[in-house]
Amino acid sequence: MTDNTELRARVQLAAFLHDPIEKALILMRTREGHERGTSQTLREELGLEPLPEDIARAVKRADHWASAADRAAFPRETSAERWPAWQQVRFTKEPVIIHPLTGEPHRLESLENTEPETIEEIATGHLRGLVHRREDKVDALRTALAFWRFGPEERDSEFRNVWGQLPADSRVPDHTIFDHLDLVTALATCLHADPEGGPAHLVVSLGPVQGFIAAARSTSDLWAGSHLLSRIAWEAMRVVCERLGPQAILFPRLRGVPQVDLWLREEQGLRDDLFAGEAWVRRQSDANPLFAAALPNRFSALVPSAQAREIAEAVTKRVRDWAREQAEKAYRELLEVAGIDDRADLPGYEQIRRQLADFPEVQWAAVPWSLADTDRKGRVQGTGRLARAMAPFFESDPPGFLGSPVWQIMKQVLGREREDFWTPNPGMLYPAWFELAERSLAAVKALRPFHPRREEGWRDTLDGEAEWLTTDRDHLGQYNPEDGLWARVAQERKSWARPKERLSAPNALKRLWPNLFLQELEGVLQDRPRRFVVSTHTMAVARLLADAVEHGREIPPRLRQKLEDFGEAPAALPRKLAERLREHPDRQLIARIPAWLDALALAEDEEEDEDTTRLHEGENLLKDYLGESPEGYYALLLMDGDRMGAWLAADPEVTGKEHRDSFHPRVRRGVEEAGGEELRAYAQAPRAATPAWHMAISEALNHFALRLAPAAVEEHYGRILYAGGDDLMAMLPVADLPGAMAAVRAAYSGIGPKDTGLPEGPDSGRLEAPYTRQANGFVLHHDRLLRLMGENATASCGAVVAHHKAPLGAVLRELRAAEARAKEQGGRNAFSISVVKRSGGALYLTARWGEPLALLLRLRNFLAEPATSRRAVYHVLRWLPDMPEPGDEESRKMLAELLAYQFRRQCASKATRKTCDLSDLAKDLVDQAVAHRASGEARKRCRDAPPSTALRWLENFLSVAEFLARQGRVGQAAAARAGDAAEEARA
Repeated sequence: MTDNTELRARVQLAAFLHDPIEKALILMRTREGHERGTSQTLREELGLEPLPEDIARAVKRADHWASAADRAAFPRETSAERWPAWQQVRFTKEPVIIHPLTGEPHRLESLENTEPETIEEIATGHLRGLVHRREDKVDALRTALAFWRFGPEERDSEFRNVWGQLPADSRVPDHTIFDHLDLVTALATCLHADPEGGPAHLVVSLGPVQGFIAAARSTSDLWAGSHLLSRIAWEAMRVVCERLGPQAILFPRLRGVPQVDLWLREEQGLRDDLFAGEAWVRRQSDANPLFAAALPNRFSALVPSAQAREIAEAVTKRVRDWAREQAEKAYRELLEVAGIDDRADLPGYEQIRRQLADFPEVQWAAVPWSLADTDRKGRVQGTGRLARAMAPFFESDPPGFLGSPVWQIMKQVLGREREDFWTPNPGMLYPAWFELAERSLAAVKALRPFHPRREEGWRDTLDGEAEWLTTDRDHLGQYNPEDGLWARVAQERKSWARPKERLSAPNALKRLWPNLFLQELEGVLQDRPRRFVVSTHTMAVARLLADAVEHGREIPPRLRQKLEDFGEAPAALPRKLAERLREHPDRQLIARIPAWLDALALAEDEEEDEDTTRLHEGENLLKDYLGESPEGYYALLLMDGDRMGAWLAADPEVTGKEHRDSFHPRVRRGVEEAGGEELRAYAQAPRAATPAWHMAISEALNHFALRLAPAAVEEHYGRILYAGGDDLMAMLPVADLPGAMAAVRAAYSGIGPKDTGLPEGPDSGRLEAPYTRQANGFVLHHDRLLRLMGENATASCGAVVAHHKAPLGAVLRELRAAEARAKEQGGRNAFSISVVKRSGGALYLTARWGEPLALLLRLRNFLAEPATSRRAVYHVLRWLPDMPEPGDEESRKMLAELLAYQFRRQCASKATRKTCDLSDLAKDLVDQAVAHRASGEARKRCRDAPPSTALRWLENFLSVAEFLARQGRVGQAAAARAGDAAEEARA
């Protein structure tokens, strides 16, 4: 450890311990005051008392700036150190936490039963357990990292549920004490390293993203592209973490991210026992969170102003050197498999250097906080330089945040000694630093410098952009060199290259990344994780296999013999199905069925007559076991948070938040009753972005991507392809698609699945164990209260149902088109389903979350009942185009009656006709069609997009429901459950 690193660690320990982590629980309950609690004890034990003057000064200023950045400014009663009674909130007596993104207060149970001394003992014992020592001396660096990582995770006391949510200020309980300590640590590090320049707001963006991921020929390529970009993002952030600590990264929040945990344990030397309970240590498959693409392609950080350029350039060099090194490893792997000797003069190494010279793209911008003029105490005296820097990016005058109501109020006290009010410091200008950095980065991206690259040979067969890697440049003039590198690889390792497939350096790196990543984990985990690739064919039959297991069906003797003779290893299965098979006596044979089907399908593609006959025979044998023909369709789901840029900017049109929304209810009343005119105006002003706001968004997205989304998808027999931040892509059986859509949508916002409009029952999209409670933006998960985005944050979802033989590239294009329809035609907070038929043609359904999704399930379940003929939909579609648009009450009533009549005619059972509430079902269908038309007309006025007619929407709705209701989709077991649920509802 260098002297600079040791000094930085001591600064960070002092910053973390400037306030006790149990502050909210002991405030106004001890005579000595909260400053004399855990913090004082630990500072003495760690040798931080007395603090050197330069460290104490940096920490004090950082505390003031951090408080101004995250909290409201309250006046004192007089010039003395007294606060009005309405500002004196004892958290243990009035325990309220406020969701930072919704402004909703949540009252907790009383916390006064535990004495302050006991609470201090809990906090002190918790932090003492995190202290690292080396040769009986405190290891400052590892202790500071352990405090940051595990400080919020007290696991042994009655406070474990809420420990991580304890507020920094009981008057403004919308951000936690750990949010505050993180920000103070980041600011103190900058202020101590650069006392003159102070901190700078650095934003870095990496690319390309969507195009790189979309160039995929298999689900393995999809995962690899997203995971590789996430891994590159970590290499970029690691530069900042190594120089300044992970506290410096404001967005995304890195606490609890598995890749960061791995770095903390393996490279920074944190004790193994601290990570023993983490899922990434325990899981030995690719369900391990290390396989999740959990980091976005951009980050923001607080860095010393004098080091901003150096750090940004170091980030650029690190990520490009790392990408080149990984590509060279991939090339050597290809050479080994192909049986070609590795030599330094092989042309592939030159190709890699040329093709990856500018990969990844790196854009950055940095804004020094010194643009605000301050006095020797760090108080803002003027913003002229900042205004001039912002002016080119804004049309308003004053520009951006400087023209906001909040700053106009605070500007009134600039240059005045107001002992009864906080004097603004640079922390309060955080929204301006954020705005200027974001606009500057957008300007950098708009430049898009072009560096021409000469490519002479045949192009990559995946995206056609660069010539393929080779060992002999003469091969680049041949379309299909029979003895070339890729021909040999295709013969020896089919998972790396198909026949006639040739890849460039970026795509070769992506194709081999799964293998490289597993090598990276060698020796890191107790057992090497196994990576499984669930094929689209496997996903298509997953639900039918689950139903067969649920019903205890025996494998027919002839099918058993075929599977035993097949002999290949079992296929990878969705996690839930694999768990159900764990104790099954025929688990090996059942798991072999998808691979057997894949082999038969491949033989059919190669037009081998004998094997084609075997394919039909195999499907018939499987039908005897499953009870119906094997399903050939699967589903892809793509979800994306709505208006994430506006959320990060705290746009009032999206958030609707005012400053008073972050106040404790007692303080809200006090401001209205006893606050002056100046304070009331301040309280009613829109709240701008703060560091804690950004931390809360990042933390919520981490909880969603790493904890809740995988559980929601796996509960529906699905598999996550990637989940990073507000983006999610998953593969599912068709029968489970609606429930999974509802589940991930509910998990994103932290609302109950019933709020998506789904009824209780087998398709409710309920998040099962380990969820204890989920509502109002919070989830109680494994005895920890987690914050999510909240009900105001919405998400849109595109879904595609396609045949497993459909080209993946075409399916992905349709998937992204479906997501776009959800956002544009659906007006956001919507879903759009595309059904791509193998026979040709497609079906489309776009609707809002809520009642339309519940209605889709009701109709699907009705059509799936054995007593119902799906010809009801066919008959309706014949006469529906001739009907008038259901505008007035009479036309709507007539259409509903005709629908109900058609449904009754197709119910073979009289009992079903009597028990099915078909009149209500038909009426609800018509009402939803009319509602969709009305919303479409509103969107046309706003977006100039043509609305769909009610009849057209109803036609799509009926067609999609009928497709989903086919027995091959739903399965007999699912249909039976749907029928039972309907009977219970009617009863």
